[in-house]
Amino acid sequence: MSLDYFTLDRLRRQHPAWRLLAADHAPLIAAFLQRAFIEPNERQLSRAELAARLEDLLYQLRETLGEQAFPKRAGDYLDDWARDDKGWLRKFYPPDSDEPHYDLTPATEKAIAWLDSLAGRAFVGTESRLLTVFELLRQMVEGAETDPAARIAELEKRKAAIDAEIARIEAGDLEVLDETALKDRFQQLGATARELLSDFREVEQNFRDLDHSVRERIALWDGARGELLEQFFGERDAIADSDQGRSFRAFWDFLMSPSRQEELSELLERVLALPPIAEQRPDRRFRRIHYDWLEAGEQTQRTVARLSQQLRRYLDDQAWLENRRIMEVLRQIETRAVALRDQTPKGDFMAIDSPAPAIRLPMERPLYSPPFKPRLDDRIEVGEDDLTPDILFEQEWVDKARLTEHLRRALQLRDQISLPELLDDLPLEQGLAELLAWLAIAGDSDKAVFDEQRRDLIHWRDPDGRERRARVPRILFNR
Repeated sequence: MSLDYFTLDRLRRQHPAWRLLAADHAPLIAAFLQRAFIEPNERQLSRAELAARLEDLLYQLRETLGEQAFPKRAGDYLDDWARDDKGWLRKFYPPDSDEPHYDLTPATEKAIAWLDSLAGRAFVGTESRLLTVFELLRQMVEGAETDPAARIAELEKRKAAIDAEIARIEAGDLEVLDETALKDRFQQLGATARELLSDFREVEQNFRDLDHSVRERIALWDGARGELLEQFFGERDAIADSDQGRSFRAFWDFLMSPSRQEELSELLERVLALPPIAEQRPDRRFRRIHYDWLEAGEQTQRTVARLSQQLRRYLDDQAWLENRRIMEVLRQIETRAVALRDQTPKGDFMAIDSPAPAIRLPMERPLYSPPFKPRLDDRIEVGEDDLTPDILFEQEWVDKARLTEHLRRALQLRDQISLPELLDDLPLEQGLAELLAWLAIAGDSDKAVFDEQRRDLIHWRDPDGRERRARVPRILFNR
């Protein structure tokens, strides 16, 4: 984006973050929303709870600044902050709830993060960020290299460096990070972890914008269902297949691995136990930052699931309307026929195939003839080749109950899961037969959705060790 005069003037008038910074009560708004949402990583709060917290803060400020400093009630401030011309809070009603809830908008979180960056820092680390730049450059260069010889040469170079480091350690030359280096890296780690939580809100907002556009289009749509479905899946794929969508999907797959979660927990415990880090007294929530990522990511996944539910509801309503229209047409035909029964039309108005029905007497029909019963020769002649009955016992039987139980346990942790995600935790052991069993389970379930527009690639290995692949439609199992 070019920061010319007209662009900045438009942002000053329209962007919620700029409006927040220029608001009369900006210190109150930023301080309260930081304490209520960002510090505890709250994704949504009910009106009663949020108003109670704001009322406590207003009481403290009025004791210091006077009653006229903030004359309105807490609920009025919340409604004002959630108005369209402000856009600092998102006001919504969760499913099965008649009480409004609130959440931060991505623009508000950006404004608060910018205010937080204005505070001076006693220690500004640069080494870790420089090392991160070099590491990212190395990953991009190596990842884009298509010459196998060049990649092997680079791996050999790194292998030699690792061997040399092992030799130095065995000789007693052990290099460790000093306190400054540890503080530098921990500072960058904390900043990156907080930025990830902010990114989740922005990704969720993108999917929510798509949800709003689909709901609006469904409410005003009067064309064919196929055209609406084509546009819907096109817009959904545009977000899911964008750079942001692919990056989020890779991050989510990486974080959902149980081994990765255990590794993150262990690394965080060891880092926070280091004396230089413990002296800084880091936030206690940093110990479970990866669980905050999971909670924020789950909220984004639920937003995607609501898209499918909204589409299914539209299809059900549309089918009901079409059946109702058919009954109305039939009723109009009946009403018209009754009105014209006493008015015999002139001329030929109807034709029939035959003036009288064709009659066939029962005795004219042929009697039942039993089929020819062949005679079987029970004598078995064995040829020169040896016959073995082993093939009769090599048939495979897939336990669908075991697969259904695995699906039920997976849906206890989330509202929606795809077939590849299920197979990541329970790989195919019986090859194609087990894959067909999964397709049968999805076909028999009324909570499974088939997306024929997208395909998933399934991998497995046969008993001979050969890799097999199959492309199947995208299958989503819902709770």
